[in-house]
Amino acid sequence: MIKLRLTPYASTAWTWDGRRYATADGMSEIEPFDHPMVEQAAITDGTRTLVAVRERVASRPPAQPGPAVVTPGDFDEAAELARQWPTDHVLVETAPGFPCRVTAGPAKIAPLYVAHDASSLYGSWDMADLADHAAGLSSRETARLLIYRPRYSTETVFRGIHRVTERTTALYGGHLHLHYPEPVLHSGPRELAPDADVLAAFVAAMDDALDLRPLDEVDTVLHLTGGFDSGTVGTRLAERYPGRFPTAALLIAGPGRAHQIRRRAEILKTLPFAEPDHLVDAMEHAPLNPECARVRGERISPYEEPLHRPFTRLTETLAEHGARVVVTGLGGDEMVALSQDEYPHKSMGEISDALPWIGPRARAALEYADDNIAPPAAVNSMTLLSLETTAPVLMRAGIWPVHPFADPGMVQLGEWLPMHWRELKQLQRRRLAALGLSPDVTESRERESFAEVVQHTLTAHARPLFARMLHEGSPLFEEQVVDPDGLRQAVRRLSEGPYREDGDAQLLEVLDLHFAAQAFLS
Repeated sequence: MIKLRLTPYASTAWTWDGRRYATADGMSEIEPFDHPMVEQAAITDGTRTLVAVRERVASRPPAQPGPAVVTPGDFDEAAELARQWPTDHVLVETAPGFPCRVTAGPAKIAPLYVAHDASSLYGSWDMADLADHAAGLSSRETARLLIYRPRYSTETVFRGIHRVTERTTALYGGHLHLHYPEPVLHSGPRELAPDADVLAAFVAAMDDALDLRPLDEVDTVLHLTGGFDSGTVGTRLAERYPGRFPTAALLIAGPGRAHQIRRRAEILKTLPFAEPDHLVDAMEHAPLNPECARVRGERISPYEEPLHRPFTRLTETLAEHGARVVVTGLGGDEMVALSQDEYPHKSMGEISDALPWIGPRARAALEYADDNIAPPAAVNSMTLLSLETTAPVLMRAGIWPVHPFADPGMVQLGEWLPMHWRELKQLQRRRLAALGLSPDVTESRERESFAEVVQHTLTAHARPLFARMLHEGSPLFEEQVVDPDGLRQAVRRLSEGPYREDGDAQLLEVLDLHFAAQAFLS
């Protein structure tokens, strides 16, 4: 939600020009994301200055940008209150003769990446703004992504570009130091009281998360995939605000498509949603087709949506119809996830012979895959990564995402629920059943995923892209994180078939990383 350039030991006299904060000497500037759901405020005691860029909270008047002049005591009190802001925020602190400080809040929606040169710190929610600072590939982080073992940390694929994780502070005074916060403590399931009304508690937590933001003031669309998570959030908003919110979705392919269409139709008929229902066929706008931004050579972060083209097309459609906010069901999986003790299962990202393209440096780096990761947060790390994946595409179109399942109150409720309420998403299923939706919606075990879209992408669009990559070379080969002979073997097997979801699907990440490396390092 912020872009910045900070030069310590220079002027710290800040002014607001209606679009950005800037210092008197022009050496530092802070540009908030221009959106009705985002506000900015600044205070100074004549020496220190604090700039807050934050997601708005309902029932509070919009903040004045300032900088307002206050006493040193009031400054300290206001700074402490700013750190307690309940929604996404970034705080920037400057003072003469001191390093600058940039701190992310705990409720992160938009990513924040930082880089530096000899004199200034640069930051942005769009990694492309920092491309000139990319100094090569991180073997460890690239390996994590190649084998689908993501980790939430300050490390990114590119050396020289860093992620400011939740509650982390970036200090810069000529050298950059990223300071992780203390871990958030979590609890486990609790025994329910005999008269416990779990669904009522679930609805109340959902309402608290939704009411925190002034959705009634902004043109809002509900991302209604037909699944349990977006269905639960979307139906609650339709129930509370009849006829107010239109809907949107990407249509999947394969056996689950007809079921997705049928489930969505029943949900839309049962609850009072507004029109129109924006639908984009993911097969018609498949990833890596010639219109894809990655294929065209644009600087798209490797952390952005893997199915970039269809999600971009849906976002463009929503923006064309005036949408400024999208409410999603992201985080619902993690809210009710079972622990390893409750359901022993294989962890994500195990390297195997099915991935012959993993290069020697990547294989060696995987021994340290869990080093230097961020401490536990209030929100699951996979949820935080998912939110950062989604935000840039939407923000470029002027749309702000809202994710109720990522609200700490919702997360805590999920932690407290006994296993039988979380297993197979019983919480969401029972909530939808209470609305009168049929077992076709509430008891479905039909898989609805983008697996068939990925298969189509790899079999219909990827082959010439791999051929060009193997012929012309890639930074992935040069850094020995991808083995060209192993990749050639995998591409040959993909061409000769049959397609294997486990082993072939991961090839999409190879191309996404290849295009990102080319765009950022060329």
